[in-house]
Amino acid sequence: MTRLQADLLFVIVTLIWGTTFVAQNLAMAAMGPAMFTGIRFLIGTLIVLPFALAEWRRLHKHNIRFDRTDLFIGLGLGSILFFGALCQQTGMVTTSVSNAGFLTALYVPIVPALVWVFQGKRPHGSLWPAVALSTGGAWLLGGGELSKFNSGDVWVMTGTLFWAAHILVIGRAADRKTAPLVVACFQFVVCGLLGSAWGLATEPFELAKALTVVGPIVYSGVLSVGIAFTLQVVAQRYTPPSDAAILMSGEMLVAAIAGAVYLDEQLNAMQWLGGAMILVAILIVQLVPLMFVARPKTTS
Repeated sequence: MTRLQADLLFVIVTLIWGTTFVAQNLAMAAMGPAMFTGIRFLIGTLIVLPFALAEWRRLHKHNIRFDRTDLFIGLGLGSILFFGALCQQTGMVTTSVSNAGFLTALYVPIVPALVWVFQGKRPHGSLWPAVALSTGGAWLLGGGELSKFNSGDVWVMTGTLFWAAHILVIGRAADRKTAPLVVACFQFVVCGLLGSAWGLATEPFELAKALTVVGPIVYSGVLSVGIAFTLQVVAQRYTPPSDAAILMSGEMLVAAIAGAVYLDEQLNAMQWLGGAMILVAILIVQLVPLMFVARPKTTS
């Protein structure tokens, strides 16, 4: 796969994830966030499973085996995915689709920082003004007052730490045995089982109510998990984590549009300014370093 093809896959991922915020919002009328997370990821597992099994058999024919290290990597990925999804979904109970979309995009400035901490690659100096801008933007999205910044916004922001960590490691994990579909499927299983178990233990669940939101559940499970998360795993083998983050950050704009169209949500001028600040922060952390790439010296 070429870099351009991988980037186009990320565009598809962005469109799906941006509109999925609406489905996530609608589903909260019928079940708790953990149970919804569990169900949607188990549905995603069923979508990817046939392709993962085919990939498994292909690898087996080439004498490529999975070991205990692969097991722990899959468990780790699934756990990171679960906590990211749970935090975001918990936030969706009290925050708006637009806010959730903009605040989720805060993972973009976080990714280069994690690359520095865990991979020893020092970020460009543009990271720090980007962090300041994104923090200010998040503040304005919350209304510019601490009292207006509700718990849902905090939950969504907490989830960005897990999303950033997931972006950081998923490409390497998929490339370890050249098994993106197996990795995707296994992390979905782990996330789905964790969510279902957590939901059954801590949340009320009524099948009759759940059936009233079958559409949002299927949309989230099939498109957001089964297709979009799998495309992310495949594409990120060919795209650096920081580049992947900027490509996927477009979901915040899609989320704002979807929230306005389907849920009649409206942002005031201050909130739009906050969203714009986050967008500028994302562009700074991704594009400014490219403007100062050292050019090879020429000899006369």
